[in-house]
Amino acid sequence: MDGGPAISPIILLFAAIFTSNMVLANFLGMCSFISVSSEYKTASGLGKAVSLVMIVTTVINWLVYRFIVVPLGLDYLRYIIFIVVIAATVQIIEMAMDRYLPDLYMKLGIFLPLITVNCSILGISLFMIIRDYSLVQSLFFGLGSGLGWWLAISALAAIREKIAKNKLPLGLEGPAITFIITGIIALAFIGFSGIFIIQ
Repeated sequence: MDGGPAISPIILLFAAIFTSNMVLANFLGMCSFISVSSEYKTASGLGKAVSLVMIVTTVINWLVYRFIVVPLGLDYLRYIIFIVVIAATVQIIEMAMDRYLPDLYMKLGIFLPLITVNCSILGISLFMIIRDYSLVQSLFFGLGSGLGWWLAISALAAIREKIAKNKLPLGLEGPAITFIITGIIALAFIGFSGIFIIQ
């Protein structure tokens, strides 16, 4: 159970960023990805916060699962336990941002506490259990997933900022162009699929 599949953590890192990107390949965490991607600075700040939560909760959830959930036979409670860990981590990050980054805290608004229900974060914890990753593999998988989410939302926000300065045809304004851009970014990321495969 501790060994995990024989996948290099470095391969997991790059695969989680590009070919198995949580938002572009697995379509997890789309709500905040679309909603907060209109301004680059705000999107990048949310991306950093989500990345931090992903890394921390992946490690904590791995430890909790291996040393508490499995030994005590509480596997049926793993979803609830994982969500509690994620919520506690988000609360701590939210308090730190309110104290040290008040401008970003105000811009993110409701989307900061909503990181708790970002399904990509829970997805990482479930993927690491299903795929039987070791602690090091889980750490690199969480890091890569966080960086991939941050890269994807930052790219979308940068493109949307540029497009906002131009006049678009009526049918492409708003969500339509956002989904088209997201699809093109996803195609670009999936172009790496011959290099890194983990599924």
